[in-house]
Amino acid sequence: MGWMTEERLMIQESARDFAMNEVLPLANRLDPEKGDIPRSLIDQMAQLGYFGIVVDEKYGGLGLGAFEFCLVTEELSRAWMSVGSLVARGNTMLGMEAMSEEWRAEMLPKVASGQMLGAFAMSEPDAGSDVSNIRTRAVRDGDDFLITGNKYWCTFADGADFIIVIARTGSDDDVNKRHRGLTAFMVEKPRGELPPGVQGAPIPKIGYYGWKTWELAFDEFRTPASSILGEEGKAFYLVAHGLERARAQTAARAIGLARGALEDAMAYAQERRQFGKSLSEFQDIRFKIAKMATEVEAARQLMYSVCDLIDEGKRCDKEAAMVKYFATEMAERVTSEALQILGGAGYTTLHAVERYWRDARLTKIFEGTSEIQLRIISDALLGKAS
Repeated sequence: MGWMTEERLMIQESARDFAMNEVLPLANRLDPEKGDIPRSLIDQMAQLGYFGIVVDEKYGGLGLGAFEFCLVTEELSRAWMSVGSLVARGNTMLGMEAMSEEWRAEMLPKVASGQMLGAFAMSEPDAGSDVSNIRTRAVRDGDDFLITGNKYWCTFADGADFIIVIARTGSDDDVNKRHRGLTAFMVEKPRGELPPGVQGAPIPKIGYYGWKTWELAFDEFRTPASSILGEEGKAFYLVAHGLERARAQTAARAIGLARGALEDAMAYAQERRQFGKSLSEFQDIRFKIAKMATEVEAARQLMYSVCDLIDEGKRCDKEAAMVKYFATEMAERVTSEALQILGGAGYTTLHAVERYWRDARLTKIFEGTSEIQLRIISDALLGKAS
């Protein structure tokens, strides 16, 4: 099936030029020193429309689909996964479909233009994949809510213009229905700092540099009831609604990482000489590269088919879980093999392969671990286990 229209090829080529000429040099310089993505690059991304790829044209977006979103993501992630992840801070804003027309008309043009970029505070020290275990509470106080609790893994909490906070407003007495009591709040904040009154500290990570990931503490943080996204108590359904596209985009990030490692390993193998000939002439290296390229392409084609299902409006939670699982597991294998081809050079920060390897390892964890994806797939095939 011919996935690639002329328009998609143009989008891919433009994103590839931007990634290789603008993003990659920054990544190679800033990642080793754990520097932040500069605002100037974010502004360039905004001018290219990357924060509004899936936002309707009437709100200033490009009005495109998951396919184009993932095309751009793969290209950006080939240079620096953190930048490939940054595009989701506009495109996948939680709850945009559930908002009133008045709210969308006001907010979405700001999101699409990069004027309003968000962070997401759902995970907690004791609540990751088990969303129903969220303990942060929001208690009504007149026209406001007071939020109290701790959040973990909130990337871009400082650089964002708002944070979407998931807190419990309903009863948590019935453990089987606790997901029904969760509410999403959109907390606007000054760019470059945490919301006034919210305490936090960056989490020390082994990768995913370019921006900080935070632990946040809310202590009766006051936010107006008007900051609720969608319906009170229905945040679980807002979160679940966008998972298919989010998992396809994570697959795109993993594919971009694997492709970066593959391309760098190919270049190194052709340049590096041992025993009187280039590494690329040794059969073992040639076969490694052939297998790596095959795995990358298989993951890409699966991603294209999932994106096509999403854009046709078909339910594909099983297929989205499959591509998220397959692509991220593939990325860890391929980036590890690329590092092996570079040998000792691969284990230095003088080459980007170690960055791709570190970041690939994360893709198996966020947006639902590999184990969660296997559970979704097996439940779809066999029914839920008792």
